Amino acid sequence: MPPRASIPADDLYARLEVPPSASFEAIEIAWRALLKRHHPDVAGHDGLETAKRINVAHDWLCNPELRERYDRERRTIDGRRSARDVGRAAQPFWPAQPAQPHIVRRAAADPAAALRRFVERVGTLSRDELDRLSVADTTSIAFVASIRRFLDPVHVAALDQVERDVRVRLPPAAWASAPIRDAVLAAGHEHVLARFLDEHLSEPFRGRARDRLMRGWEAAIDQPRYGPNAAAVSRFVERAGRLGEDEVRTLVRAVGRGRPPDDPWPPGLDPEEDDGLRVSSALAGRDAVAAAAPALGALDRGSAARVARLLRRTAHAIVLRHAFPAAEFERLVAPWTAATGDPGTGRAADTRAEPRVRRR
Repeated sequence: MPPRASIPADDLYARLEVPPSASFEAIEIAWRALLKRHHPDVAGHDGLETAKRINVAHDWLCNPELRERYDRERRTIDGRRSARDVGRAAQPFWPAQPAQPHIVRRAAADPAAALRRFVERVGTLSRDELDRLSVADTTSIAFVASIRRFLDPVHVAALDQVERDVRVRLPPAAWASAPIRDAVLAAGHEHVLARFLDEHLSEPFRGRARDRLMRGWEAAIDQPRYGPNAAAVSRFVERAGRLGEDEVRTLVRAVGRGRPPDDPWPPGLDPEEDDGLRVSSALAGRDAVAAAAPALGALDRGSAARVARLLRRTAHAIVLRHAFPAAEFERLVAPWTAATGDPGTGRAADTRAEPRVRRR
C-alpha cells in the first residue's frame, strides 16, 4: 500500500489565486488559465517550477476527498478555525467522479445573435416571469465573480455590456430585486462566456456550470405562474384571501403549537433537479400567505407564523398534486380541507390535475 501523501505546507488556494470558498468549476478554470500563463513554452524555463506547483494544487483541490483532508489538516496545523471554514461551510462537496475527457462543445452558429435574442427577451418578461425569477436560485452569480480575474479584456467588456443592456431593459423595481437581477445576469453570463467555459472546463464541470448559470432563467421563462397545476393553485390562492374567522380558528387548532415538518417531495422529484417546480411551490406559498394577510393579522405573531407555514405547505402540495399519491395528497391538505371544505382544488368537488409543463 503506497504511503499517504503529506499535505503541502503552503496555501493551495493562493497558488491558484482563488478564495477558499471557490467552487470546483472555478478551481478548474483557474488551473487551466494559470497553466497557459506559466507554461514553459510561454514563460520559459522559469515557468516550469510554477507550472508544477499549479498542477499539485489542482490535484489536491479538484479531488473532493483530498480537498476535504487538506482543509481539515490545515485547520489542525493552524490550531484555529480559519476563514476557509466559513467559506466552505455552505459549499457542499460534489461526489467523486471518474476522470472525464476534456470536451469542447459545439458553440451556437452565431453566439452574437443568440446574445441579442436573450437581451431582447429580457425586455419582454411578463409579470409572472418576473415573479418566478424573484424566487429563483441566484447562487450562480458568485461563480462568475470568482473567475473574472482569469478572463481577457474582451470577455470582461462583454460582461459589462450585457449588464448595461439588462439594466436598461428590466423595470427599475426588477433591477432593484437581487434575485431577479442576479438570475437574469447569470443567464447573460452563460451567453457571453459559453466558448470560454467550453475551452476551460471538462465534464462534468462544464455541464454543472451551465446548469448553475441558467437555472433561475430556465425555471422562470415561458412557464405558467404556478406550474403544472396553475389553475388549481390560483383557485387556492383566491380562496385563501376569503378566509373567515371560524376558518382561521380551525387552522390555528390544526397546526397546534408545533412547527409543521419540511415540505415533502414526491418520489422521483427533487428540488435540486426540478427547480421549475420548486419555484412554482415557493411563489404559490408566498402568494397564498399574502392573500390571507388580512385574516392572519387578527392572530398573535406565533399563531400567524404557524398558519402561514401551513398555507405554504398546502400550496406546495397543490403545486405537486400530479406527482403525489392520492392518499398522501389528501393527508397534506387535510387541515385546509377541514377548515374550508375545499379538497385542495379551490372547488367543492375534486378535479383532475392540469397538464404538466416541462421539467428541467
